[in-house]
Amino acid sequence: CAPIGVGVVGGDLSGGPVVVVSVTAHGDLEGRSPVRRSGARPGDVVAHAGVRGWSAAGLDLLLGGHGTVDEELVGAYLHPTAPLDAGPAAARAGATAMIDVSDGLLRDAGRVARASGVVIDLGRAEDVFGDDLDRLERAAAVLGRPARSWVLGGGEDHGLLATFPPDARLPEPFRAVGVVRAVPHGGHPGVLVAGEVPDVSPGWDHFGGAR
Repeated sequence: CAPIGVGVVGGDLSGGPVVVVSVTAHGDLEGRSPVRRSGARPGDVVAHAGVRGWSAAGLDLLLGGHGTVDEELVGAYLHPTAPLDAGPAAARAGATAMIDVSDGLLRDAGRVARASGVVIDLGRAEDVFGDDLDRLERAAAVLGRPARSWVLGGGEDHGLLATFPPDARLPEPFRAVGVVRAVPHGGHPGVLVAGEVPDVSPGWDHFGGAR
């Protein structure tokens, strides 16, 4: 909290016969309406700010005894940095929907898709990985596992996923990673990767664990 001058006051998230979620938020919308999960529309551009898969890769490197292979990935797990300024910038740029990516890209994109009643189609690997592709694949080769599982299902990167009108100028550091599509006849809201149903775990579920 020290770098951004805030303190942890408290919080509660628990499950049982009755699910209880207690949240207190303080902030200033500067006169704007809040950007919710439910505003994505077909044709919107899906964009992401922050790193993708770094924290999950860093954790696996540590668990596998390879923490020195990429100390920056390990640092992303031990000391994550969120692109906080990107949130207000996205709102000012006309973002139609937004969510923080803390439980996995697929999991959190799915939350936007369901709330908005749309399909979020993430792009090809090079679109979703961005500049991280080579770095993550090098780390994955050490552990003998696919890097795409980190990017698509890894949590705790604390980036931002947002949707923007197709003619909007994406603010820094957002990068396009997909498009919003209408739900096909007889279909359901959800997430695709390059038009296909993803074949990796979607990420962390607070009440069900990793799936």
